[in-house]
Amino acid sequence: MKKLALHWQILTGMALGVIFALILSNFEWGSGFINDWIKPFGTIFINALKLIAVPLILASLIKGVSDLKDISKLSQMGARTILTYIATTVIAVSIGLGVVNLVKPGNTITDETREELVASYGGEADLKRQDAEKQKNAGPLQALVDIVPGNIIGASSSNSNMLQVIFFAIFFGIGLILIPEKTAQPVKSFFDGFNEVILKMIDIIMLAAPYGVFALLAALVVESPSADLFAALAMYALCVISGLLMMIGVYILIVWIFTKKSPKFFLNGISPAQLLAFSTSSSAATLPVTMERVEEHLGVEKEVSSFVLPIGATINMDGTSLYQAVAAVFIAQAFGMDLSFTTQLGIIATATLASIGSAAVPGAGMVMLVIVLAQAGIPEAGLALIFAIDRPLDMCRTTVNVTGDASVSMLVAKAVGRLRDQPLVKNWNDSYKKQ
Repeated sequence: MKKLALHWQILTGMALGVIFALILSNFEWGSGFINDWIKPFGTIFINALKLIAVPLILASLIKGVSDLKDISKLSQMGARTILTYIATTVIAVSIGLGVVNLVKPGNTITDETREELVASYGGEADLKRQDAEKQKNAGPLQALVDIVPGNIIGASSSNSNMLQVIFFAIFFGIGLILIPEKTAQPVKSFFDGFNEVILKMIDIIMLAAPYGVFALLAALVVESPSADLFAALAMYALCVISGLLMMIGVYILIVWIFTKKSPKFFLNGISPAQLLAFSTSSSAATLPVTMERVEEHLGVEKEVSSFVLPIGATINMDGTSLYQAVAAVFIAQAFGMDLSFTTQLGIIATATLASIGSAAVPGAGMVMLVIVLAQAGIPEAGLALIFAIDRPLDMCRTTVNVTGDASVSMLVAKAVGRLRDQPLVKNWNDSYKKQ
């Protein structure tokens, strides 16, 4: 019997997790059982993916940069990558502002609902405000300072320092290009082998993906707030999800126009990574799978994917930026504020820059949202209005982030002549047969 494709296994695990949690929620002991005996397996799965994120970036980016063998190729690829990521982020924020201004979901929030949400989530909002305050008080060049690590070992100890790891990997790769090839070869051989080991570890971890997402979804269902709060925020959620779907449509369109690859080809290739991003709410945790899907199923050569995707997982947060734009205007509407066109242009600029500094981990966009709210003069206390429904939307916007990374990698690969006409393998199961 033919083995079920990975994305169908993940979908099955997600559906069974939701059903399992809904059934056990009818019992008094059900929530405790899931939190104590099911949720830990989801946590272990995410930790396993995070475990290899930094080694993967170090190995693949050093290999990718050194394989270019020419500094001019690196600068060309880097410029195309950064400019394309910024362009898609501006498009995403603009879509978010357009949808939220058209639908005006904040007008459906009553004073009673707002007071209930603020009372329920005010403490969590305060913590996010404190985290964001540290970033607001930093100097104008602090973001640039933060890119360069004082200690690479210390920077590698946390996935939130991914931009520092990327800087070191690119710097190291440039060093390999500039020294004699004979001297560099042993180092390159080491990282080639190291990269292969990491990729094999990914294969092993992904065998557990259906079980991991089962545990994650079951835990999410039992931890969700009451249905009344979700009903009050339904229009807001609809705006965010509609905007995110439009952004996926933009990706499909630009891939079709610039690479001549069909929407079916693109979606079939990236769907397992999208589903994993939806389950984990982490671009960093999904990065290993995104790289494998892009290289083996979308036809992007390794020297491009190993450069573009790690950078994208750190600075390309289109879904997060779109959500920040919708959330900011929604909160303003809920408080009866009418934002001017100039203020909303400021939101576009701030959300774009905030996405660059947003960590590729669950909930990081919420911290950056506080800065967007402050820039627009919107009360930060309004952050409490969206806590109730933030986690499901975080899952959706992470899916868009990962889709954006994949589409940009295809555009860059096409531009530099590194996009294959045919993928290496036709489905996930075939990837276990290679070599």
